[in-house]
Amino acid sequence: MLKKLLPLLFLITLNAFAQDTIGRKKTNPVFIPQEIQDDTLIKSPNKGPEFHHVIDYAHGVQIKSITLEELTISRYHINDSLLNAPASISILSQSQIQRNNLSDISPVLNTLPGVFMQSGGINTNRISIRGIGARTPYGTNKIRAFYGSIPLTSGDSETTIEDIDLEIIDRVEVIKGPLSSLYGAGLGGAILLTPKLSAATGSTGKVSTTHGSFGLMKNTIGYSLDTQNGSLNLSYHKLETDGYRDNSAYEREGVTLAGELFRKENSRLTYFGNYTYLKAYIPSSIDKETFENDPGAAAFTWNAAKGYEQYDSWLGGLAYDWQLGKVKNSTSVFINFKENYEPRPFDILAQDTKAWGARTQFSGDFKLGKMKTEFVAGLEYFNDGFEGSTYANLYEDNNGQGSLQGERLTGTEQQRGFINAFAQLRVQLARKWELQAGLNYNKTQFELDNTFPEASSSSESYAYEGIWSPQVSLLYKPSPLQTLYASVSRGFSLPSIEETLTEDGTINPNIKPENGYNFEVGGKFWLQDRNLYAEISLYRMQVKDLLVAQRVGDDQYVGVNAGETLHQGIEASITHHWQISPAFALKRYVAVSIGQYEFTEFLNNDVDYSGNDLTGVPDNKINAGITLLAPYGLYLTADYYYVNRLPLNDANSLYADSYNLLNGKAGWRHELFKGFTTHVSAGVNNATDTKYASMVLVNATGFGGASPRYYYPGLPVNFYGNVSVNYSF
Repeated sequence: MLKKLLPLLFLITLNAFAQDTIGRKKTNPVFIPQEIQDDTLIKSPNKGPEFHHVIDYAHGVQIKSITLEELTISRYHINDSLLNAPASISILSQSQIQRNNLSDISPVLNTLPGVFMQSGGINTNRISIRGIGARTPYGTNKIRAFYGSIPLTSGDSETTIEDIDLEIIDRVEVIKGPLSSLYGAGLGGAILLTPKLSAATGSTGKVSTTHGSFGLMKNTIGYSLDTQNGSLNLSYHKLETDGYRDNSAYEREGVTLAGELFRKENSRLTYFGNYTYLKAYIPSSIDKETFENDPGAAAFTWNAAKGYEQYDSWLGGLAYDWQLGKVKNSTSVFINFKENYEPRPFDILAQDTKAWGARTQFSGDFKLGKMKTEFVAGLEYFNDGFEGSTYANLYEDNNGQGSLQGERLTGTEQQRGFINAFAQLRVQLARKWELQAGLNYNKTQFELDNTFPEASSSSESYAYEGIWSPQVSLLYKPSPLQTLYASVSRGFSLPSIEETLTEDGTINPNIKPENGYNFEVGGKFWLQDRNLYAEISLYRMQVKDLLVAQRVGDDQYVGVNAGETLHQGIEASITHHWQISPAFALKRYVAVSIGQYEFTEFLNNDVDYSGNDLTGVPDNKINAGITLLAPYGLYLTADYYYVNRLPLNDANSLYADSYNLLNGKAGWRHELFKGFTTHVSAGVNNATDTKYASMVLVNATGFGGASPRYYYPGLPVNFYGNVSVNYSF
């Protein structure tokens, strides 16, 4: 019955956007829980800050007047206003990040238009933006990600954001398309995670616990201190789940330290450190028959080997910001170490990774004739390397005990380094017209040493030619609350080191980076007396020198440049705040992605796939949601997801079915006494118990007569609850 009501609920939500706002009185603001305050979309006609209603949760009366807070974007941009950015940028606030069960970022990222995060498990994910990265066999690439100033993208182009605890993220910014003048190699875009720092002067302690279906348990404890000269934020979390499928238990714990030192009016030093331990068993993908009849099963060989990944990871960084007159500078350095051990049915991989780098950026403004001009210019250096070995896995001789390390098979050392130089100008051409132009230069080189067996050892090095990536945007503002823009930008994506190798493990000098020009027009609008915010963008990008990973073994791929792909579509989103009465309010959103992703030229192994749909990405995606705010800190949220069918192979002979999902959450936040707040919430995901593939393995191949294993089953209906307390003193 609930499945039949979903389309009706969606139409009701859309119809509500057309209604006039009811009860817009200036007395008695709506009672908004803290988790939802920063989503209240009412804007000032001048600078565009958000209204934040401050209320007394215990008694339901107003205790402060309306406060204002700027809606800003990352300080790495040439301006800090979302409205003045001629690009498609989506922002998730802290409340939206914590809208679900506090353990998985995929449900919240998937509410954004143009973004599709597939999740085969907490540790198995693939993020694609506008179809870029959809054909990656495992993991995420072609997208750059940062936590503060620390890159989360490795030297071999792999991006991992799922290890960062959601409760230490202040917000997420997703930049769609190749804004290469600032972020370098990221054909699909960039994801920026902002660390959560102290929000109020003094000390604050927090304890939170979450429990849910399939043995989900997450405990968090945190302490923050903010003074006039600096801040300290210390957090510990532990996350465990038994998993829905066989061989899918997961355990992660981490400690994070972050804050500021030497804080002055024009300077500050920001520090960050994180340690993460993870052990996650891997059920892997399954074939269609198993997916339909026994989705809780693991792949046979992975279950027999009790395959898993285990690692210790350390991140650390320092950033110093200062201002002298009109010139600002932000300089950061970082380190990243990871020790990984991964028993797989076909071998055991042991790998130690070390990365370090630095970034400096200058910004300021000056007069170019009578035109006000702002600039950003800087340099980024990144160095990444690892030592790795594979060993025989003797699980078949281990009496059912799982993986057992045998003799060493291979030894490899890899090193990659690149330099990004970037600059961007923002010129005020006239009162309503603005021009932004940027340029990025990238130079990448890498080395590969095969160290074992010694008889076949070799050493090679290679460097790509320097890559220039321009960007030009024109912005028109018909009013202070409306923006129209058009942009052209070039992006590129470097091959992973595996993709640069031949079948015998030597470097293939003929492999080229993927590259393409993105053409985009869009608009951003505040309407209905600033209670409704709407965005729309139309884009077209032709990607050349398409990198194709051809499978030549259980976990061995070689790369070829096999053709071109077309990525074009429309993205639209609407967010509306409706004050129903002095005591109740409703916030609603709809996000729609309509795309056309196809191979325009694609010849692989003498088979012509030109004209076929691009593998691994749905053409259409719809998300809608509501947040009902009630007196005394009560609230209710619901999110609806529709994902169209997607092709599983390049031949388009098999598709994963489309699906609908419904998630819901209810909560209550109450201030027991001054400074002491408690928050209780409970939720359900996949309320309609839909059977669907939450991730797919594109172009899966069956070995030894076995059926191809395309499917990672999504969780059935599952529940969770959370209790947290905060004390500020």
